Amino acid sequence: MEYRRIKDQDKDGNGDDSGVGVAVADDIESLRGGKAISGASNMAKLGGNPLDRSKWQQKSIVTLALTVLTSSQAILIVWSKRAGKYEYSVTTANFMVETLKCVLSLAALSRIWRSEGVTEDNKLSTTYDEVIVYPIPAALYLVKNLLQYYIFAYVDAPGYQILKNFNIISTGILYRIILKKKLSEIQWAAFVLLCAGCTTAQLNSNSDRVLQTPFQGWLMAIIMALLSGFAGVYTEAIIKKRPSRNVNVQNFWLYVFGMAFNAIAMLIQDFDAIANKGFFHGYSFITVLMILNHALSGIAVSMVLKYADNIVKVYSTSVAMLLTAVVSVFLFGFHLSLAFFLGSTVVSVAVYLHSIGKLQK
Repeated sequence: MEYRRIKDQDKDGNGDDSGVGVAVADDIESLRGGKAISGASNMAKLGGNPLDRSKWQQKSIVTLALTVLTSSQAILIVWSKRAGKYEYSVTTANFMVETLKCVLSLAALSRIWRSEGVTEDNKLSTTYDEVIVYPIPAALYLVKNLLQYYIFAYVDAPGYQILKNFNIISTGILYRIILKKKLSEIQWAAFVLLCAGCTTAQLNSNSDRVLQTPFQGWLMAIIMALLSGFAGVYTEAIIKKRPSRNVNVQNFWLYVFGMAFNAIAMLIQDFDAIANKGFFHGYSFITVLMILNHALSGIAVSMVLKYADNIVKVYSTSVAMLLTAVVSVFLFGFHLSLAFFLGSTVVSVAVYLHSIGKLQK
């Protein structure tokens, strides 16, 4: 090859010239191997490519949004309480969350209809066989979302963020049972670490009780994890049954049934209170922020899957646990113990390992 002859000739030359020859040969080799020269590399690092810089900005924005929304979710629920109880009806708050999600899905669809037109995959009209599968996950999410309010009678905001990671275990096991997906050894090891981390974070050295969270809190956290995992796996099975179907259409029908079930829950649980005091009785600015947070969290996750990747979700979850704890120190007087810090660190590692195990399968 030509570049090898140049290198051989340079080796036979003078000492000073051989240095130049080797440098030239190295440049030729690096060009032949497709490596970028240092100037181009520096330009790339500085964001010389507008497309790469735009993608990096999108990824940063959705990562920040998901982290803020995830960490503030539990804080807003606790903050919306007055004298240790909810002055508003939690069923009306849940109904407003589902309504707002439905409106956002319709807004996204209207943009698609204007740009692409109405097609077989993005039209709202559907068949009975397609729509009849949505009530099951909608009902599961209803129970899980209602439990999300009542669990704070037993856990604080940072503890909730830790225990919420149990849904990773439930989702993984249900994936194995329902969708017949194999779990890697790394993922099984991550499950063990996750349990250890959650338990460590809940250790209580200042009381006769070993764990900070009582049995009722753990039970509700496990039930919520099972409901969330089963609903998530079931929803994914629905989506994969017709992958070409626009996800906003599928979300719309899921949220419509969510609104219907929440309306039934309002009639059963809070009909007298709503009739006597009004639908928005007890609502505050924090309550409105909480509803917006719940609605936008689902949108943020879908944006992460579109513009970023699963690792972003992992980092957001890990940062959110610590961020929730730090904010709770100032808002609610939460004591940031060594056990909580070590436990949350172990949970973060477990979540990361689970994600890596998923990517390596």
